[in-house]
Amino acid sequence: MGVIAWSPLAGGWLTGKYRHGKEIDMTSGRASRIPQRFDPSLPANRHKLDLVDQFEAVAADAGMPLRHLALAFVVSHPAVTAAIIGPRTMDQLQDLLSGSGVALDDATLDRLDEIVPPGVTMNPADAGWQGESLTEAWRRRRPPDRRAAS
Repeated sequence: MGVIAWSPLAGGWLTGKYRHGKEIDMTSGRASRIPQRFDPSLPANRHKLDLVDQFEAVAADAGMPLRHLALAFVVSHPAVTAAIIGPRTMDQLQDLLSGSGVALDDATLDRLDEIVPPGVTMNPADAGWQGESLTEAWRRRRPPDRRAAS
């Protein structure tokens, strides 16, 4: 069994596309479909812009682009088997693949954990879709007759 990480680039936030001083086009792409995750007037998204600046500094200190740092962070977790990267262009694919061999040292991983502690979601809108199979406790359990004997 393995874990495949979804959205390791946080919907583009960890690519450098969304930065302080750069206008976010709310009329196209993801921003138009799920504005609660991208609208810079929302406090949670303004906070994400602050975090991107901090992550960018860590990436610069590690000598790599932010997107490579983000992918390396995700796949460094021992439970993660792979990450879904989702490039839209061949150039994006080639760039992301060029960073596939990046390994982060413990000091860098610790700095990232200090910026956003493990298990924290900065904006509840980023949690993604939650179906009844996740939100209803009774749907997350096997019927008693199908549980393994203890």
